Amino acid sequence: MLARPFIDYRHLSMDELLPRDAAELYAEWFRTLADPTRVQLLAWLSQQSRPMSVGQLTAALPVGQSTVSHHLAALAAVGFVQVQRNGTSALYAVNPTCLECFPSAADVVMGRRPPDPVPPACPPSVPDRS
Repeated sequence: MLARPFIDYRHLSMDELLPRDAAELYAEWFRTLADPTRVQLLAWLSQQSRPMSVGQLTAALPVGQSTVSHHLAALAAVGFVQVQRNGTSALYAVNPTCLECFPSAADVVMGRRPPDPVPPACPPSVPDRS
């Protein structure tokens, strides 16, 4: 998997065009959240105090297990969700780094000054093969 570009907000004034690599990264994040089921899944998962299994997530949503798994894979690919693998089972949790950087992505796209200090870039989820 390719490394995500680090976006240095300190060098971006609101009078400049958003750099292409930043625009592509944000567009990928927004595309991932363009599905209402993914938004529901991420919102529900963010309210949980511990990582959840696909079965637990399926019980909470009005969709089947394969649909939940598909959406979790998309959320993990952009780093919104972290996956903890243990043998054949997997637990999913919201990536806390993304909770920090996603609002600033929306702020920058909408022409607002990013927060200070600058949050780190949202890294993609790397499956743990333990």
